[in-house]
Amino acid sequence: MSPFDRRTYDRRTILRAGMRAAAALPFALNGVANAAGATDAPTLRWPDSVPYPSLPLGVKTGAFPFDHIVIAMMENHSFDNYLGMLPLRGQPKADGFTFNKAGEPINWNPLDGERMPVYHQSGAVGAQDTGSQSWNDSHQQINGGAMNGFAATGPGSMGYYTDEDLPFYYSLASTFCLANRWFCSTPAQTYPNRRFLMSATAQGIISTDIDNVTTNYPPNGTIWDLMSKHNVSWKNYFSDAPTPIIMFDTVLKHPLNFTSIAEFYIDAALGTLPAVSLVDCNMGAIVGELSGKITPLPIPTFSTIGNVLNNTAESEEHPEDIQLGEAFMAKITSAVMTGPAWHRTLLVWLYDEHGGYYDHVTPPRAPAPDTKLPMLSASNAPGDYTLYGPRIPAVVISPYSKPHEVTNVVHDHTSVLATIEQQWNLPALTFRDANAASLIDFLDTSKMSFPEPLPLAKAANPFPELIKSYSGTPKPPPPVP
Repeated sequence: MSPFDRRTYDRRTILRAGMRAAAALPFALNGVANAAGATDAPTLRWPDSVPYPSLPLGVKTGAFPFDHIVIAMMENHSFDNYLGMLPLRGQPKADGFTFNKAGEPINWNPLDGERMPVYHQSGAVGAQDTGSQSWNDSHQQINGGAMNGFAATGPGSMGYYTDEDLPFYYSLASTFCLANRWFCSTPAQTYPNRRFLMSATAQGIISTDIDNVTTNYPPNGTIWDLMSKHNVSWKNYFSDAPTPIIMFDTVLKHPLNFTSIAEFYIDAALGTLPAVSLVDCNMGAIVGELSGKITPLPIPTFSTIGNVLNNTAESEEHPEDIQLGEAFMAKITSAVMTGPAWHRTLLVWLYDEHGGYYDHVTPPRAPAPDTKLPMLSASNAPGDYTLYGPRIPAVVISPYSKPHEVTNVVHDHTSVLATIEQQWNLPALTFRDANAASLIDFLDTSKMSFPEPLPLAKAANPFPELIKSYSGTPKPPPPVP
């Protein structure tokens, strides 16, 4: 029985809160080959294999020109939802919307026998009546690769933002190297996707469910376990709820690796960041209950009180003010770029999943991480872990980032793990990270294109009208025939 009490929790009250068996090989080979778009299966790496077998584990290999990697994973937005307008607003190589001669996006989805177009989300930023990112909705939205099931799960799914709404994010995406093909690791919610970021597998989980916090710990552990075992330094700097708590044993195993977000700014200013930093914004979390008692650690939840918007939450999940999250990311970026270790630091800005928002690019097949299949009920859409979820925004910020460039290499969250493992010679956790593309294609390691901090657009000021009672969602424009 889970130590958590048995109350029913919905999305808003939970966290935004034998590996080499022969049966696994066909799935892994098929997934790797399809993800790479190759006709012949590439050389397959196995779980527990290391990038450089001749070197000791945990040694810095010099595969990348950095000593520090900072990971900033925000919540619930697709590439097109945030950056669909980018081809006309700063980065013509971005794979965003299709435009007419007037520069208007013409992407659409069917809805009730008519066309529901993408539309500029105006007014209350973040308050979109979107479909969810649940397993079922995500598979309906992808619709076998047609990418035409978004509007049917919620018309707000077709809304998008521009550089006027998110000037700092557009500045990041047009200044540094942008991923045109970064997909969430599985078409599902926060828990399974953040598990992929930390352990390269969801271990059967398909939803954000409070019971999953204390179950299904992966056999090979997490990237945090690997780094601690091999003396690679790391910290989770969190505001109100640490991400690794969704795998509760992680916090119990490594309690000294969790600290306040305030210390991130101090460490960045002093040049004393660890090898790997995970930074967590204010997620609007409240303290959960463990065995009927208040825990000494916050169990992340993502709940508004009644219809009043949380005026501090920065994770950018609906219906939060996304400009609060943008402001948080601007502070993190400034701290990294102005710190004395900027020349040896790499910052990754990305999202856990698409949040139900429209994206036009079909997710490719993915390597099966292991033999564990999704725990599906009769009401769940069929599927497994050999399909990526929809695209999300992702930019690599580094002195060595290719300036004003894009990469079309397929990435998912385990690309972060592959990079850490290659830089510090750590064994792969599953087939997924063992065969994931690293972040090397974002970089030109021959030169520093950004040796000094550079001016980026300021983050937008959050709309003051958001900090008040919220009584509904803006209605999108009517469908056009």
